Amino acid sequence: MTDRRIFIIEDDQTIVHLLKNSLQTTYTVGSVQNFRDVKRETEVFQPDLILMDITLPYYNGFYWTTEIRKSLSVPIIFISSSSDEMDMVMALNMGGDDFISKPFSLTVLEAKIAAFLRRARQTATLEHHLDGYQLNQDGIFTSPTHQQVTLTPNEYKILRFLFEHVDQVVTKEELLESLWEDESFIDQNTLNVNMTRLRKKLTPLGFNRIHTVRGVGYLLK
Repeated sequence: MTDRRIFIIEDDQTIVHLLKNSLQTTYTVGSVQNFRDVKRETEVFQPDLILMDITLPYYNGFYWTTEIRKSLSVPIIFISSSSDEMDMVMALNMGGDDFISKPFSLTVLEAKIAAFLRRARQTATLEHHLDGYQLNQDGIFTSPTHQQVTLTPNEYKILRFLFEHVDQVVTKEELLESLWEDESFIDQNTLNVNMTRLRKKLTPLGFNRIHTVRGVGYLLK
C-alpha cells in the first residue's frame, strides 16, 4: 500500500463499498460520514485525490468542490450518473479535474487515479518566474503586487508547461501529453475548459499573456 490518500464524497453506499474494496489495497481510502460537514471532513482527512459525486444530500458536488478549492488544490475526479455535457462543463468550471459517468469502469478509474497521483509526485520543485509573476509548486500564482490565486492541478500543469516554453508556440497535442500520459485520457474539450478557467483566474492579476494561435495551440509571451 502506498501513502497516498483518497477521499470519497458519495452518498450511494453500494458505490462507496465498491470503490473502497477496489482501491484500499493500494491506497488509504476514506469517505464522508456527515454530508452537512463535507469540507471539514475533507480537510481533516487531507487527501491526495478526491472522488466527487454531483447529487448529494443538502448541497451538491459543485458547491462542495468550490468550498474545498478554497483550501485544497488536490485533484478532484467527478463520478456522476449524469452524462449531460453541461454537467461535465460545470464540474470542470467549478474546479474539477476530470469527469466519469456512471456506470464506470473500475480499471479506467484506477488508471486515471494513478496518472493524477503520478503527475503530482513528478511536479517540478522549481518555481517559475516571468516579469515579477511567480508560479510555485503548490499551484499558487502570485502577481508583482503580491495578489495570489490558487490553481487546480490541471490549471497548474497547463501554466507550468507554458512557463517552460515561454515565447514558443505550444500545440494542443503537446499540452494534452503534459496533462495525460496515456492517449486514452486525451480530451480536447477538457483542455479547452481548463484553459478558459485558467485565463479567467489570471486576468484579475493583470496576467493576459496566454495567446491563442488559431489552429495550432497557445503562446505565452
